[in-house]
Amino acid sequence: MANNRRVARVASLIKREVSQMLMSEIKDDRVGAGMVSVTDVEVSGDLQHAKVFVSIYGSEAARTETMAGLMAATKFVRRELGQRIRLRRTPEILFREDLGVERGTRVISLMNQISAERDAKSQLADTATGEEFDDDFDEVSEIDVPAATEELE
Repeated sequence: MANNRRVARVASLIKREVSQMLMSEIKDDRVGAGMVSVTDVEVSGDLQHAKVFVSIYGSEAARTETMAGLMAATKFVRRELGQRIRLRRTPEILFREDLGVERGTRVISLMNQISAERDAKSQLADTATGEEFDDDFDEVSEIDVPAATEELE
């Protein structure tokens, strides 16, 4: 078993090398259908398996086409990693689609939609009652606040 530092270092190397391969060396047109970036790599403790998480920007059809291209390029990627990284055994490569970015974007858009609906409701309620809220507070009521310099007993 490799220690955690070595596993993290191998994962970082694999991420860098696969990213470089995606940019310039994989010639499959299906991989270029969607904009692809490597988001994370998980390497098993025995360094035999590596899951490469990729984020694909594009339509659903482009995503499936890109994933098919990556699956077809798996053997090429493994062979190239074996030549570039000095390991006793080159890990098996599995490409997985990372949906975290899309989920985050969807959550943010839902939050913005809820906020816009709340604003619209509050504006309707304000106009229905005829009250307008004024941010200027001309009258300030006096509040009994102990001085900060007084000592507590």
